[in-house]
Amino acid sequence: MINRKNRDASLSEVHETIDTTGKKTGWRRAFSFLGPAYLVSVGYMDPGNWATDLAGGSKFGYTLIWVLLMSNLMALLLQGLSARLGIVRGRDLAQANREAYPRSVNFILYLLAEIAIAACDLAEVLGMAIGIQLLTGLPLVWGVSITVLDTFLLLYLQRLGMRKMEAFIITLVGIIGISFLIEIILAKPDLAAVAKGFIPARLNHEALYIAIGIIGATVMPHNLYLHSALVQTRKIDRTDDGIKQAIRFNRIDTTIALNLAFFVNAAILIVAASVFFSSGNSQVAEIKEAHRLLPSFLGKIAPILFAVALIAAGQSSTITGTLAGQIIMEGYLSLRINPILRRLITRLLAIIPALIVIIIYGEQNVDALLIFSQVILSLQLGFAIIPLIHFVSDKETMGIFAIKRIVKIAAWLIAAVLIILNVNMLMNETAAVFEGNVLWPKLLAGTTGAFFLALLCYIIVHPFLSKTKKQVSIQMHPTVAPLKEFTIPVFSKIAVALDFSENDVKLLAYAIGQGKENTHYLLIHIVESASAILLGNQSDDYETRKDKERMDAYVLELQNRGFTAEGYLGYKNRAKEIVRIAKAINADMIVMGAHGHSGLKDFIYGETVNTVRHELKIPVLIVNL
Repeated sequence: MINRKNRDASLSEVHETIDTTGKKTGWRRAFSFLGPAYLVSVGYMDPGNWATDLAGGSKFGYTLIWVLLMSNLMALLLQGLSARLGIVRGRDLAQANREAYPRSVNFILYLLAEIAIAACDLAEVLGMAIGIQLLTGLPLVWGVSITVLDTFLLLYLQRLGMRKMEAFIITLVGIIGISFLIEIILAKPDLAAVAKGFIPARLNHEALYIAIGIIGATVMPHNLYLHSALVQTRKIDRTDDGIKQAIRFNRIDTTIALNLAFFVNAAILIVAASVFFSSGNSQVAEIKEAHRLLPSFLGKIAPILFAVALIAAGQSSTITGTLAGQIIMEGYLSLRINPILRRLITRLLAIIPALIVIIIYGEQNVDALLIFSQVILSLQLGFAIIPLIHFVSDKETMGIFAIKRIVKIAAWLIAAVLIILNVNMLMNETAAVFEGNVLWPKLLAGTTGAFFLALLCYIIVHPFLSKTKKQVSIQMHPTVAPLKEFTIPVFSKIAVALDFSENDVKLLAYAIGQGKENTHYLLIHIVESASAILLGNQSDDYETRKDKERMDAYVLELQNRGFTAEGYLGYKNRAKEIVRIAKAINADMIVMGAHGHSGLKDFIYGETVNTVRHELKIPVLIVNL
């Protein structure tokens, strides 16, 4: 079901399509709210997490479980704030940013968000390709290339509706969870050592890099945009009690979904620690290496479960990543483009760097690219979290639903921890640059760092400095104003594109309905026989002669009924000929029929209507036949 009532809303095609205001009570009412957090949770168990969790477990055993737990607690709080923003204000995070910050700053935030989407999609592309290779043996280059096909799966799911999309995602999440439940049972981890891993410990340089990758893979910036939009797919009672109820049920939804994601991530790390770290294979940081070694420790079923879960993780997270990309583009730029084009752009931004790395450096560097993609995600977090905290703390826009002081303190502490960890990691990674003798890398690193630090400071202080500033509307369309005086057009030359079938009567009727007493009706038909395509107006085959006779008959009949009519035949390309004739005869309107073709039929039969309406500057009346 597609909602067309509010085209300015976030994810307008599914906005408020699930009604929670009915007579349902108890668990039925709660169930109507459940779903958005599961779509969000798949981003917390995507293939990028696998790389960081495997690296952490195989190199450091159980000692990084506390990092996963801390990341999950951060995610619970931040996703709750994101859901609150969407429920209370009816804004997603991108829309709220556009409302609060200057255009230039928003454009930079948009670019950073798109980089985060590309990094996330890169992990999903690589993960799915690796999973396909592990099951089928298909080379990674081909696996990466064919992942573009899941574009059409997303479009199909969107047509089925939000509930069916959520069901599909939850099914994939279930496959991942069950697979790792079996694997962790087979691994038989040391429970005492696992429990000890929940105690925070000091991290060395390498462990810090992996830990930040884990945080980046767990607390994802694009998920904050996504959650604030997905909660708006529920139509809620806009009273204070209705909003409180929506926040409460979404908190339950978030808690269940993200704890399931924590279980999956912890299971991957625990399996890696139990199987590889404990046996001295501490360098197993690659997904394919883990898959190769699993049979010798856990039996033949383990690698199959591993590969199936990996494909499920990649497929589910690629769907939600696309939705996040749509939200970010529409929210920041007020730009809606064809969903297929949007999906292809996102996918190509991920496929191209993946193919470059695989072709130039080989498949052995793929897992390093996965971990690097998660570190990039972590670097974007501050630019998403800080505005979110500002928005949900603002009593003027949130009213009684602004967050309490204790929540505000916790949120700012999380933001501070993430920023400090990232700065620390960046200083460690760029230390070699500043120790060298070459000047330009130092200037580049220093200038880039100073720019983003200044941007971060600006984002922090700007809302405090602009409290009295009038907010800018985030609507896609301008505010409705009183209608000005307008002139009703009179069409003196109406062209009618005929296909010489039973549809012609309907087309002529609509054309005559648009005309006046002195209107000229200009009938157009394109001859498409093989002879006409080759010879043009020199053609004299049977079809061409019959089309001339039919056109003369139509013109004569209209003239006998008191109308002024002329007939024109075109040849070769249908759309180009209609455009050429319409321009030549100076038509000021054209009437055309649409047969309702879509997808493959458009490819086979052509898209005459779209081509004509883009080429002509006159009104085009489309009649559904």
